[in-house]
Amino acid sequence: MTTLILLRHGRSTSNTSGVLAGRSPGVELDEKGREQAARIVERLAPLPIAAIVTSPMTRCVQTVAPLAEARGLDPVVEPDITEVDYGEWTNQELKVLAKEDLWKVVQAHPSAAVFPGGEGLAAMQARCVAAIRQQDRRIAEEFGPGAVWVACSHGDPIKSIVADALATHLDNFQRIVVDNCSLSVITYTPTRPFVARVNDVGGDVSAFVPKPDEKPSSEAVVGGSTGA
Repeated sequence: MTTLILLRHGRSTSNTSGVLAGRSPGVELDEKGREQAARIVERLAPLPIAAIVTSPMTRCVQTVAPLAEARGLDPVVEPDITEVDYGEWTNQELKVLAKEDLWKVVQAHPSAAVFPGGEGLAAMQARCVAAIRQQDRRIAEEFGPGAVWVACSHGDPIKSIVADALATHLDNFQRIVVDNCSLSVITYTPTRPFVARVNDVGGDVSAFVPKPDEKPSSEAVVGGSTGA
């Protein structure tokens, strides 16, 4: 029963420019983003992080660097949790893209959205979920079923992974909010995931410290958890 901490990268130089950066090279964390990444070290201090996995994009690699250094871990680069390939939309102004017919599809029917010269959001979700589950199996085998691990990715990929864990259709994923350097927590069990946090930008994470005597279970608590 591993616990995944999904971490969105810190604020980047493109996040405040009104441009869809996508996979454009050279996008790095801005000053605030670097501060956010530094605070992640303190936020996750209570947790025994077994492994760090990251998108290959520079803004993600920079986000996990302080945590990796503090824990003495070498991040594993996972290409399949990288940013959406927005194709011809890459580096375009959002205010311009909002006038495109495809914009309405992206908002209301994202599972049907395919970016010109790029990939579809359904294909993006498939690759991201498959990669996360494969990494989760690897980490469980290497570090045990109680392992806690971090995966740093991007807004749409994280939203799609959370949607899968919630068993909600991709067409609902625009209802999920994932801010820069937020944490979303998913516990994977043999038969289903449990979503414990979404878009957490400052909460205490000590509740996710593994309990040595806790047996893995896919059963939900009837009536809800006591929070003990």
